[in-house]
Amino acid sequence: MSIFKFKQFEVDQTGCAMKINTDGVLIGAMANHHAPKNILDIGTGTGVIALMLAQRFPDAHIHAVEIDGQASETAGRNFQSSVFSDRLSISYIAIEQYNHNEKFDLIVSNPPFFVNDLKNEEIRKGIARHAGEDFFSLLVEKSNSLLADDGQIWLILPVKKADEVISIASQYDLSLAERIHIHSDENKPTFRQVICLKKGKMLLKESDFNIYQSLKEHTTTYKELLKDFFLAF
Repeated sequence: MSIFKFKQFEVDQTGCAMKINTDGVLIGAMANHHAPKNILDIGTGTGVIALMLAQRFPDAHIHAVEIDGQASETAGRNFQSSVFSDRLSISYIAIEQYNHNEKFDLIVSNPPFFVNDLKNEEIRKGIARHAGEDFFSLLVEKSNSLLADDGQIWLILPVKKADEVISIASQYDLSLAERIHIHSDENKPTFRQVICLKKGKMLLKESDFNIYQSLKEHTTTYKELLKDFFLAF
């Protein structure tokens, strides 16, 4: 089914190579800032992360960037049909070409991460999930240039890629402020990390987050995180 219904909005996934997934809803619910006015969602896809952020931060304007034309059109329609439409905008453009006249308090992304992996036969899915060698350097450099002095960059990545991004970020005086280790369950190793980068030196806050407590049964923590969004919770 192409329409995914949330408590306060709906997401039509028609024409989007990458559908709504766990990574996206986790970063949409976890990315945080005390009072953001301008938020940037890089690689918005269906627009679900931007919509979640619009729900969570009612005083913020959310700008989304998407390199895939069809996904950009779909996300734009999802924005326009939502109750948050006056606070959402989308640009069909690569992030390295994107500019904005104001700095962002919060920059969020669920980026592609299969660098130099086998290319998917579906070219558009390749755009969504594969990145060239310099993609993450460009992503960090551009995000840093768009970030307000007290702003935060939140990303969700596989462990190895997160380590690479943290190393790249240090070249721009961006420090790791928070790292959340995502596990399928308490007995499984970390398979994703949600990381928060800030300008300057920071004390690191680390935590673990388990998605399942048993087969097909989500943890109370997962349900609590997403209860404002998912109809099932």
